[in-house]
Amino acid sequence: MSKSGLKNLKPAPKHFIRSIAENEIKNGKHDSVYTRFPPEPNGYLHLGHAKSICLNFGLAEDMSGRCNLRFDDTNPEKESTEYMESIRASVEWLGYEWDHLCYASDYFDELYDFAVELINKGLAYVDDLDAEQMREYRGTLTEAGRNSPSRERAIKENLALFERMRAGEFAAGQYVLRAKIDMSSPNIVMRDPILYRIRFAEHYRAGDKWCIYPMYDFTHCISDAVEGITHSLCTLEFQDNRELYDWILANITIKENHVGERGKALPRQIEFGRSNLEYSIASKRKLIQLVNEGFVDGWDDPRLTTLDGLKRRGYTPASIRNFCAEIGITKKDSTIEMTVLENAIRHDLEASAKRVFGVLKPLKVVLTNYPEGETEQIEVRNHPKDESMGVRAITFSRELYIDHDDFMLDPPAKFFRLGPGREVRLRYGYAITCDEVIRNEAGDVVELRCSYDPESAKGKTADGRKIKGIIHWVSAEDAVNAEVRQYDRLFNVPNPGASDDFAQELNPDSLVIFENAKLEPSILAADIHDRFQFERVGYFCFDAKDHSERKPVLNRTVSLRDTWANINK
Repeated sequence: MSKSGLKNLKPAPKHFIRSIAENEIKNGKHDSVYTRFPPEPNGYLHLGHAKSICLNFGLAEDMSGRCNLRFDDTNPEKESTEYMESIRASVEWLGYEWDHLCYASDYFDELYDFAVELINKGLAYVDDLDAEQMREYRGTLTEAGRNSPSRERAIKENLALFERMRAGEFAAGQYVLRAKIDMSSPNIVMRDPILYRIRFAEHYRAGDKWCIYPMYDFTHCISDAVEGITHSLCTLEFQDNRELYDWILANITIKENHVGERGKALPRQIEFGRSNLEYSIASKRKLIQLVNEGFVDGWDDPRLTTLDGLKRRGYTPASIRNFCAEIGITKKDSTIEMTVLENAIRHDLEASAKRVFGVLKPLKVVLTNYPEGETEQIEVRNHPKDESMGVRAITFSRELYIDHDDFMLDPPAKFFRLGPGREVRLRYGYAITCDEVIRNEAGDVVELRCSYDPESAKGKTADGRKIKGIIHWVSAEDAVNAEVRQYDRLFNVPNPGASDDFAQELNPDSLVIFENAKLEPSILAADIHDRFQFERVGYFCFDAKDHSERKPVLNRTVSLRDTWANINK
């Protein structure tokens, strides 16, 4: 069910759905758990889908059951092979393996036969009300609906019309097939819902074989039943649809299915609460708007919480799964702070990321008393707490780069970094003192002339003086030029998307590009999948789309600590 090799995974906490499943198995209702993850292939998966993936696959895994990946592909105008393949890749990336790969479109013939069965039982009819009339006849939450004039159409006529719908004799929208249930039901979902509609659109798998397509509510429950699913897990917006789910299964003849033994009972739908992440958008319609209107660079933009975007940004499968375990499964919708997600990747990368030096805003430093033409190699660990990650050598030379943020012309008393006449320690290196500041014609600081203390290696000074400031650096001798992209939250407000005016809520600093960053050369020997901690800066990874050996491009995954809350108070 789950691929090996995922490190730092936390155990999934027990939740109410698992308790239900355990009790049903104990009571003999089912022999084992059989779940499914059923996305529609009409977009890319996001973090909300990851919660469902982890729930369905995780429950089956924890209880020695099975889980299918099923594409609920009954809407040909919006679905594609591209989306289907990306969904498969995302599930695999998270480390899960499905028991069967299924498609609702594989059941189109069976679904049609089940619809005919309902017609023959007098439980479905062909209706010619248009969409506006149907809304009028449906009624409201406080007012019962009215029967369609077509509701008492004879069974024989309904069968003939339904067959002609399938044959393509009618225009889209001219007829629909509706269930005959109860137009006065307090649950509006049960007021004769549509089961089939006419769509002259080529299906990405079935081609042009069909011009009528089943609705989601009709398809989903039957797909669950024929696959032998025991627990159909969905979010709370489908709570009112559960009554229809049960009605359909109670009124059709489910036989032994072609995937495996169906079990002792029909599937049970159970709803759980959605988890909305602050400073992000999960609405597929709004995500499409962000992409199509150019607010982001495609579905895998690292500022999005699509799984492709998170992967490109450097999030690991373990961090996503640990995040889903942390937020848990509840009976109510919830809003999750962004720091919960960020802490999940920090926890993973703190243990696994190699340490390197990276200077995003380079400021040249010349050590005037260091011998010209000489260099030395300083051996340092790749991880301060994990000897197994090995060591590397970094070059120390007369000319170095430090970060502009580590220097101030007129620093305050508590600025423990470099300033005129001030002394700091270079991490793993020597203590240096700023003796002279070089500026250009515009007055910008472009170079520092410093002296180094040759007796201050290995964190000690000959006279025992204490040096508070420690800064990172890169030798100019072998520094690697790179583009570094610093990503942050896409929106400035915790709950964006209340309106369609995204421009007013976007964070203008969600992407800052450092085109002339300086990195230590060990970065060139790293694997494309490696993650790094730029010491004192943050966690980074190579950009999977734009990185090359000729031009290294790295993305910031997350800062070392949460600074957003302080900035936005």
